[in-house]
Amino acid sequence: MTAYAILPPDTLLAAAIQHKIDRKTKPLGALGRLEPLARQIALIQQTLEPEIRQPHIVVFAGDHGAARAGVSAFPQDVTWQMVENFLAGGAAINVFTRQMGLGLSVVDAGVNHDFGKRPGLIDAKVAHGTASYIEQPAMTAAQRDAALQSGRELAHALAGNGCNCVGFGEMGIGNTAAASLLTHCLVGAEHDAELYTVTGRGTGLDDPGLYRKRSLLARALQRGGRPRDPLAVLAEYGGFEIAMMAGAMLGAAEKRMIIVIDGFIVTSALLAAHAIAPALLPYCVFAHRSHEPGHRVQLDFLQAEPLIELDLRLGEGTGAALAFPLVQAAVNFVNEMASFEAAGVSDQA
Repeated sequence: MTAYAILPPDTLLAAAIQHKIDRKTKPLGALGRLEPLARQIALIQQTLEPEIRQPHIVVFAGDHGAARAGVSAFPQDVTWQMVENFLAGGAAINVFTRQMGLGLSVVDAGVNHDFGKRPGLIDAKVAHGTASYIEQPAMTAAQRDAALQSGRELAHALAGNGCNCVGFGEMGIGNTAAASLLTHCLVGAEHDAELYTVTGRGTGLDDPGLYRKRSLLARALQRGGRPRDPLAVLAEYGGFEIAMMAGAMLGAAEKRMIIVIDGFIVTSALLAAHAIAPALLPYCVFAHRSHEPGHRVQLDFLQAEPLIELDLRLGEGTGAALAFPLVQAAVNFVNEMASFEAAGVSDQA
């Protein structure tokens, strides 16, 4: 396993950061969850004056061999068609990143399509989609390791270009099914991560479709078992986009970046990354709670409280983009809001 140089943020500044927050012109705790978010960001950056620089959303795309067996309501071709939509600027994530002033990169981690050189597309293709985990492991150990390393390098490159806040999104027909398998394997039974509990409708399966999806995933588990080692789980059931996201999260934590976590599939990548290097968790900001039932199980396991809940289930990093103004607001109030002393306001009841 690659050794990741991730250290949890030093907490020596915690008291000073809290004092600065508490002396703002407001009652103690009156800004609610923005206050611990501001403290978290200040600790990540080890400063009393945190800042967001060149925030960016990265959307990783990949295909899944199991999609051809019917684990999704949509055909596999939708993956590459949606990548084209991203590149044309027409998807929801394009709309939201434009609105929020966020950078956006699209990564071909393993789409079953040849795009050629395209502006705005990062070619990190490991292969033309994974194998079907119903019949064999989704990827070889070498493919998994290549995806992890590519993700790590992408995060390091973003940091090198001045970005200190990165959000993750994904596109891959069938990837809610892979995320269900990863969640089932990596979350303990005490958190009710049984396959039935964490397998939802994904792109909108009807009742027969959901039954088929659960049956196919049960067949996959009969073949591959329920490994707990994160590397084994990624190879058995993961997608190239999921493994590459996990590597990018680990790489971002190495560079002390704020990591904004989107929904169910992105959080499944985080489960793997967290199992590889638990020290990355304090760098993670959880954007939203997805409508997908398995996401609640993941968040409970990670003891994470997301910033918003809008019943989103689109993916693409849309929840991360929508939560970004709250991340910026947490930084802004720490830096720009007056203290009682500076404003000449009494703090006595």
